[in-house]
Amino acid sequence: MKKLVSIIGDTVIARDSKNFKFAYEMGKALVDNGYRVVSGGMGGVMQAVFEGARASQFYQEGDTVAILPLYDRTQSNGFADIVIATGLDIYRNVIVANSDAVIAVGGGAGTLSEIASAWSLKRLMIAYEDGDGWSSKIAGQRMDHRIRYENIEEDKVFGVKTADEAIAVLEKYIDQYNLCWQGIRKLPQD
Repeated sequence: MKKLVSIIGDTVIARDSKNFKFAYEMGKALVDNGYRVVSGGMGGVMQAVFEGARASQFYQEGDTVAILPLYDRTQSNGFADIVIATGLDIYRNVIVANSDAVIAVGGGAGTLSEIASAWSLKRLMIAYEDGDGWSSKIAGQRMDHRIRYENIEEDKVFGVKTADEAIAVLEKYIDQYNLCWQGIRKLPQD
């Protein structure tokens, strides 16, 4: 089964921006390397990554999955093979963040909520560090003090500058990031 990698980031960006170019290259590289691409299915980074995915010579129908915040499936960016219209508005961000890995490209407050969700869900996280937005601010950082994985000494949001670097991080770590969120647990009684 193909692993799912979510790409999160800016909804509105210029096609000639660093973030758009990186997202496009990332989408192509993911499909080239046997991954499925998940995004929020709207514009900006989400459209760029799906366009890149479809540019791969290995692209197959089903390789792009959109998790829309809207009820109307026709409002996707037009590059998604599978469109899931949740009607959950920003609350769908946790669904987008629940892939095998999450890659942040720029982004504002909505992206930050997806980053926090992915961290809490114990997902492998990668951030594009050369663009603007939240991805460059959190690249190389831990989101909080909690130990998510005892066996991964350098657990953090891995910073990358190229799609090839992101693929290398995925190949090295994706199978190690295999835990799922188990919910908030009651503390032991004293």
